[in-house]
Amino acid sequence: MLCSSKNQSMERYIVAGCFLLFSIFVFAEAGSIGVNYGRIANDLPSATKVVQLVKSQGIERIKVFDADPAVLRALSGSGIKVTVDLPNELLFAAANRVSFANSWVQKNIAAYYPGTQIEAIAVGNEVFVDPHNTTKFLVPAMKNIHQALVKYNFHSAIKVSSPIALSALQSSYPSSAGSFRTELIQPVFKPMFDFLRETGSFLMVNAYPFFAYESNSDVIPLDYALFRENPGVVDAGNGLRYFSLFDAQIDAVFAAMSALKYDDLRMVVTETGWPSKGDENELGASVENAAAYNGNLVRRILTGGGTPLRPKADLTVYLFALFNENKKNGPTSERNYGLFYPSKQKVYDIPFTLEGLKNYHGHQSPVTGGQPVATPGNRGGVSKSTTGNTWCVANGEVGKEKLQAALDFACGEGKADCRPIQPGSSCYDPNTLEAHASFAFNSYYQKMSRAGGSCYFGGAAHVVTQPPKYGACELPTGY
Repeated sequence: MLCSSKNQSMERYIVAGCFLLFSIFVFAEAGSIGVNYGRIANDLPSATKVVQLVKSQGIERIKVFDADPAVLRALSGSGIKVTVDLPNELLFAAANRVSFANSWVQKNIAAYYPGTQIEAIAVGNEVFVDPHNTTKFLVPAMKNIHQALVKYNFHSAIKVSSPIALSALQSSYPSSAGSFRTELIQPVFKPMFDFLRETGSFLMVNAYPFFAYESNSDVIPLDYALFRENPGVVDAGNGLRYFSLFDAQIDAVFAAMSALKYDDLRMVVTETGWPSKGDENELGASVENAAAYNGNLVRRILTGGGTPLRPKADLTVYLFALFNENKKNGPTSERNYGLFYPSKQKVYDIPFTLEGLKNYHGHQSPVTGGQPVATPGNRGGVSKSTTGNTWCVANGEVGKEKLQAALDFACGEGKADCRPIQPGSSCYDPNTLEAHASFAFNSYYQKMSRAGGSCYFGGAAHVVTQPPKYGACELPTGY
């Protein structure tokens, strides 16, 4: 029996081999989690011990803010994929002297690759907010570094990009109205995007929902910022419903790219995180919230699916940061983004792998009493729940293939109760993929006590606050 046979879709649930095949499919297209390894501290473990720690956690990608020889040597042979950084202060030299770019690549890339699996070079970091006015050197520096990679024939394996902050956006709300700052479009973004397109590279973006929440906590519910269950907010511009501030921020960048006709470019989130401690005025900075944000984000990324605007754009995301860094300047939060203390003890316990997610139940919170999610400039647009209950239903926009794979996973490894949607049973009709998937997804969601992230299925499902009904079949609210 072929698992892909459309006429035998319901019988598949009883075949264990098919469960495995489709659960692999569900996660095969999932995103990837990496971590930023900052070192502005005087009490961190040696690079060798850091690599051992990262490997022990199953983290497969790491990003550093320079190209330190000790770090790159320690990573050699580890199998960990590495993104290195050419610091902002070197942009002028890299842009104006081809010889400097060649020398930098020789000393910092060729000397370690391929033993150290360098996969990308971040040329500068958040250059547009650099007080030293290095913006005009960015694209020329990127091009010279790329040409140096070509000399060594590394250009197919190692990509060049540059992380941008969300402050590069002129507009970010609603997400559908996302646009880049006008003064940066012609001199920087268009030539940079052309370069990324020509070289097969991707845009690097640093996104911090914490900053938006901290500044707008009166209108942004905490659950919305932390990927916890909430009624969602509808983007009036495109009708899409958002259940997390992270997705809304990322889609604002996608929309800005689309407005310039660069829909084909990929994106990597090179920094995101939440502080475990902050000053009195840094609202939301706590261990509990940091654990909820990062833990739910890991689950969100590793179980696949993109954003509401780009449902097939599986993301690679780098958490910020590996350690608390005691020598960083600024508010208390700056020194408390770490996942680990310098002692290598976890600041809070979250998984970094699919295996770790199996026993992870997240940091959920009650539904927000039927209150609509509001973001700055919008205090409505979501119908109130009449009961305080929530249900999980299928998202038909992801396509039949992904919906079918997610359905098979729910009824297989997910151990949802799919008996009512078997032929002749109470909820078999209507016999549609979306109706059957909604029943299975909701069964799993209710079985998991509506835990944060349990209604996702690689982007194939979402939470609703009104009782869904398919034909004569009503979806239950608990098991």
